[in-house]
Amino acid sequence: MSSELQNESHGINLLNEKQLHAALKAWYVQPGDQVEVAVDGYIIDIMRGDLLIEIQTRSFSALKKKVVQLVKQHPVRLVYPIAQEKWIVRMLEKGDRVLGRRRSPRRGIPADVFEELVSFPELISNSNFSIELLLIQTEEARRQDRRRGWRRKGWVLDERRLLKVLDRLILETPADVAALIPEDLLEPFTTSDLARAVGRPRRLAQRMAYCLRAMGCIIPEGKQGNAILYTRTDTRK
Repeated sequence: MSSELQNESHGINLLNEKQLHAALKAWYVQPGDQVEVAVDGYIIDIMRGDLLIEIQTRSFSALKKKVVQLVKQHPVRLVYPIAQEKWIVRMLEKGDRVLGRRRSPRRGIPADVFEELVSFPELISNSNFSIELLLIQTEEARRQDRRRGWRRKGWVLDERRLLKVLDRLILETPADVAALIPEDLLEPFTTSDLARAVGRPRRLAQRMAYCLRAMGCIIPEGKQGNAILYTRTDTRK
């Protein structure tokens, strides 16, 4: 892994979710980039030459209208962080006293992008559009709030902090997205097979199948009981 990927964001005071966005932008920006630029009636996070770069830490659906309009005239890259490593910090309701810090057993993987990609899966076929996944190390601060967190035993998300960018992956074509299917997955396969292969719930596998089918990366090939069977297509053509 290059030293570039090990740049840390210490010294950034993160106060809320918007500050995670700010920390990622500070890590991503390069000399010569323009930030917060107005283009076609929209504010763009970063402009690098002709490339418009948008950093999105949450739902893609919130950006759908903006991205769909911009790719008609401009190359657009959507940067999306995935927490490959996460530390959970528990704090008292008031003050900065830390009650405990532990490492979450869940590790994010590139395939987690399908949770959001369902908003516009066909867009990856547009030569003006690409996605860059940043695999990051984060610290998630949770604070006791009996009123707001009654569904989670009194705990609410207070902030997410960027600790380090571990790796990055650019998806520019349907073939790049299809490469997220594990190579050892036998065909034909069901969404249950796909879920086991990626180590994720079937719900995510169903979203993967929806996106990959919309991109032309997989096609249905009959059924196994009530489950649809899929096979890969050659997206390199």
